[in-house]
Amino acid sequence: MADPAGASLRQRLATRLALGGPMTVADYMSEALGHPRHGYYSQRDPLGAGGDFITAPEISQMFGELIGAWLAERWQALGAPGKVHLVELGPGRGTLMEDALRATRGVAGFHQAIALHLVEINRTLREMQQAAIARIAPQLTPHWHEAFAAVPDDAPLLLLANEFFDALPIRQLQRTERDWRERLVALQEERLRFVLAPGPSPLAALLLPSLAAAGPGAIAELSLPARALARDIGERLVRQRGAALIVDYGYDRPRLGESLQAVRDHKKVAVLDQPGEADLSAHVDFTSLAQSATSAGAIAHGPATQGDFLRALGIELRCAALKQRADATQAAVLDSGVARLIEPKQMGTLFKVLALTDATSGTPAGFPPAGAG
Repeated sequence: MADPAGASLRQRLATRLALGGPMTVADYMSEALGHPRHGYYSQRDPLGAGGDFITAPEISQMFGELIGAWLAERWQALGAPGKVHLVELGPGRGTLMEDALRATRGVAGFHQAIALHLVEINRTLREMQQAAIARIAPQLTPHWHEAFAAVPDDAPLLLLANEFFDALPIRQLQRTERDWRERLVALQEERLRFVLAPGPSPLAALLLPSLAAAGPGAIAELSLPARALARDIGERLVRQRGAALIVDYGYDRPRLGESLQAVRDHKKVAVLDQPGEADLSAHVDFTSLAQSATSAGAIAHGPATQGDFLRALGIELRCAALKQRADATQAAVLDSGVARLIEPKQMGTLFKVLALTDATSGTPAGFPPAGAG
């Protein structure tokens, strides 16, 4: 079967499946999100009211300001080194970094120490990130990378990952009457469909015994790239010291169930219907991230709920301070933003925050000291 240059991603995937047979869910996600020409994240700006989803930095400036203060505190906890690699994974439009840098302009020596690294594959978003950073810190020259592994490893690390891990590819397993089998994507009757592999999956060995004992029909999700990245971050923190802050939606202990979803125009659509045209994501397993990082020698703090974390950093006090200089309309926007970020029925509980640090720089702000509670 031919693969014409002008073929859509769905046509390309259909050709691949017809010739090579079913692919893993992880391979499907990788193609749908990261294909160089047709991948969802490769070209477009997916954020905001005119995109497909909105993230915390776009909701309120206070989110980025508080994270900026958190970064500055971590830099000081490291002894205020003369050089630090400040890394953001998937920086979006640069809003989070812009707000964080604006909030820390008064921290003596911090901006001068920063070597800024942005892990971003989208050329359109890179241009937006450049403009956002130039507005606040024109002296900083961002360095862009396709992957975290390309970031230099010769200085302490401060890393941010807001809604990044949820887009990393997952594998899905489904329990049958006999064993766990991998869920695959196949071409049937000219349509993309989910099917089960013909034999048991070795990935079942990675499931906790409490999950592996589930009955027929149960679905488990595993993100091997997420685990590998968390381990790499942990190893980097052990070698060079530093801290990482991971914010995403997910669960604080392993659980069963299908969370893979597709979103377009702020609405859920079928996962296999529009490859490359819809955002794909899955809930993050924060326990596996923490275990992967700590296996490398790093220290894990949390996860805390986003609401508890932002309250501990003082978001309500920050909001009150901003409202003193705001009119009624502006004050209502500030209150609405805080509510959306911290209230349990909005983002406050679903979103979790995990910090990773080296073993010597102490407990970061926003988390209880070791042994507390």
